[in-house]
Amino acid sequence: MKIMNCPMNGPRNISEFVHGGEVREMPDPNRCSDKEWAEYVFYHDNAVTVMREWWLHAPSGYWFIAERHTATDEIIRTYDPAEIFSQRVEFSSPVEESVA
Repeated sequence: MKIMNCPMNGPRNISEFVHGGEVREMPDPNRCSDKEWAEYVFYHDNAVTVMREWWLHAPSGYWFIAERHTATDEIIRTYDPAEIFSQRVEFSSPVEESVA
């Protein structure tokens, strides 16, 4: 059985986790073009390297970052996103924009 260390819940069976994709700089969703947003959401490097990725511990709803080698699938390190992100990104919906 493969074990992943959740920074909040400790070592857990890998079946409790959901992969969320690469950690990459996000363009401003309110100012970027549709093409820029699509590239951010859908295009990935798929390089053989140690990749920083978003992971979700599904039972607790906790999102965190893992560094994983893409060829060996070895999980090098897991940590709270606060280590690299200092502020939350808020998204506005089209309904909120039309009311404002």
